Amino acid sequence: MVVHGGRSVSTDPTTALQLSVLRMVPIARAVRRTVRGSGIVVCRPRLRVRGWNGPQASPVEDLNAVLDDLGGSLGPVPVLLIGHSMGARAALRVAGHPLVSAVAGLAPWLPRGEPVAQLTGRRVVLAHGSADSVTSAADTWAYADRARSVAPVATIEVRDGDHAMLRRAALWHRIAAACARAAFGLSVTDGTLRDILVQAGSLPHRTAL
Repeated sequence: MVVHGGRSVSTDPTTALQLSVLRMVPIARAVRRTVRGSGIVVCRPRLRVRGWNGPQASPVEDLNAVLDDLGGSLGPVPVLLIGHSMGARAALRVAGHPLVSAVAGLAPWLPRGEPVAQLTGRRVVLAHGSADSVTSAADTWAYADRARSVAPVATIEVRDGDHAMLRRAALWHRIAAACARAAFGLSVTDGTLRDILVQAGSLPHRTAL
C-alpha cells in the first residue's frame, strides 16, 4: 500500500491531480513492476483530506479504515505500507494494525515525540534525503534510534535527496522496490540495498547512498 503525503494542517479534500498524490504514481509503478507475477497486489489509496490536523491525525483514521476493508475482502494478508512525508507518519502510526508486517517511510515527517511501540514485530525502513528542507532528517534518525528498541530498523540517507524525491528519483524508486521484495520474502536483486535490508537488525548506523 503506497501512501501519499500532504500538509501539516488542511481540511481541503485531496484530488487525483495534487502533486503529493501524483508523486506516488511512479513509486507504485516501481513496486508493481518488481513484484509482477508474484500475486502481490499494489494499491494507492487517496486520503480524504490534505492535512494531518493536530490531534485529529486525519490520515490515521483513513488508513485504518482501508486496512480493515482490505482484511474484510482478502482476509489476513500481510501488508507493507510505503509512505511519503505525512503519509509515512500515518503509515508508521498504523503499523500496529494486525495486517501490517512492514513499513517504509520515505522522507518521513516524524516530529519529536512520535510513538514507536506500535512497531513491535514489524520490519521498518526509513530513508531521508540529506538536502530535504521540508522535513527533518535529524528527527528521522532520532525516531529510528528509539524504534530500534522494539523493531529492526534500516536507515538510508539519500545523498543530495530532496523532499519531493525528484532529485535522484531512480534511487528512491529502487529503495521502494527493494523494500517490497524484502517485505514479502522475494530475493532482493539490488546487492547494496539487499545488504542494508538484511542487516537491518544489526546496523545501528545509517547508510548513505
